[in-house]
Amino acid sequence: MTQPPKPDSRPDKVSLWRYAKLFRRDILSAQPVRLYRAWMAEFKTPFFRSYLINQPDLIKTVLKDRPDDFPKSNRIGEGLRVLLGNSVFLTNGKTWKRQRRIIDPAFEGGRLRSSFPAMWEAAEAMAKRLEPQAGQVIEIEAETSHAAADVIFRTLFSLPIEHHLAREVFEEFKTYQRSQPILNIAAFIPLPRWLPRLFRKDTKSSAAKIRRLITELTEARMVEIAKGTAPEDLATKIMTTVDPEDGGTFSTQEMVDQVAIFFLAGHETSASALAWALYLMATHTDWQDKLAEEAQQIDICDFAVMSKLRLSRDVFRETLRLYPPVPMMVREATCPEQFRGRDVKTGAQIVISPWHLHRQERLWDNPDGFDPMRWHSENGQKCQREAYLPFSAGPRVCPGAGFAMIEGPLILSRLLRDYRVAAVASKLPVPVAHLTVRSQNGIWLRLVRR
Repeated sequence: MTQPPKPDSRPDKVSLWRYAKLFRRDILSAQPVRLYRAWMAEFKTPFFRSYLINQPDLIKTVLKDRPDDFPKSNRIGEGLRVLLGNSVFLTNGKTWKRQRRIIDPAFEGGRLRSSFPAMWEAAEAMAKRLEPQAGQVIEIEAETSHAAADVIFRTLFSLPIEHHLAREVFEEFKTYQRSQPILNIAAFIPLPRWLPRLFRKDTKSSAAKIRRLITELTEARMVEIAKGTAPEDLATKIMTTVDPEDGGTFSTQEMVDQVAIFFLAGHETSASALAWALYLMATHTDWQDKLAEEAQQIDICDFAVMSKLRLSRDVFRETLRLYPPVPMMVREATCPEQFRGRDVKTGAQIVISPWHLHRQERLWDNPDGFDPMRWHSENGQKCQREAYLPFSAGPRVCPGAGFAMIEGPLILSRLLRDYRVAAVASKLPVPVAHLTVRSQNGIWLRLVRR
């Protein structure tokens, strides 16, 4: 059976200028093939040293055992701060810990159950929206992006994507994505804090408009909270949660920052994973048939149905292994270290790449193959504990991880209950990574009514 698509790797040694050009085109193909086997790799530039680590115990040290010694690197935030401000995705230290104390209660187990009807409604809306396109070849990433945005607005603000403010944010966000905001020169060259960051005009204008629209939504919700008429959704929960240490809540500005990252992280990652899951079902028809049969149990909006979608969950978990939405995470050493006999100086960048870790040839059986049953094998279970990071790990694990593992399998199953998807031989997807792992020219599937 044909292996799932994987980008070609660059030659092992290239100039810094060549690497920058490759990186701008695609983060994944800019990396050498040796990273799929290396436990650790060092990269030198005139401005900083970076170390990619693939060894599970080193990753555990950085993410779980000593996270305060390895805060999130500011280099990743250089291109995103214009939209995300001082959000939980970019902060460190006391500020980050305060933000998580306020945010985390909104994503606790019981909240998943209360958010389920909104996810159900978004899944139903997507299935209905696709009806006129049955029998046609469609670009599925556009559809999963629409559905993921719908989930975000329904669960956060109790608004369907058809609401004018939700629609405006969604449309503007597509412009922001196309501007490739993460590719900012300050991510490559250390610049002093006082020096203004240069952004493309469309990046700045889109970010400003998105923040203005989110501010409008947030201020309206604050009025509803004051009146006692606010719906019991995620926005209300977060905006009314009091920090147990300082007794404060988020200001409007702080909430705008958090909503921006919820939309970026929750929308982008879910859209990416769902699109790749549908492609994998189109190329592995035996699994598509199994999921379609399992999905016949989906008939009423009942959270208990999720316990019946075991195969769909395995498929979605395997999709996240092969195509982790966030391909790389960057931390920074705050004190001298020694990893695998190498001196790691203060200020060095520590790169953890779920993309390479999830395909590490020394760890996984059949690392490039699609095998949802691996999660029930000894190797798969061991790797899931030690080498599987689609949502990061440790204190900085994504607060929406449980949320995503409900949303993804639910929408995947709901679509396969009613539709069959088939790959289009002339339009094979090529994985590329900028903000998230997407296909270079979209993912094209033929949609057929069952």
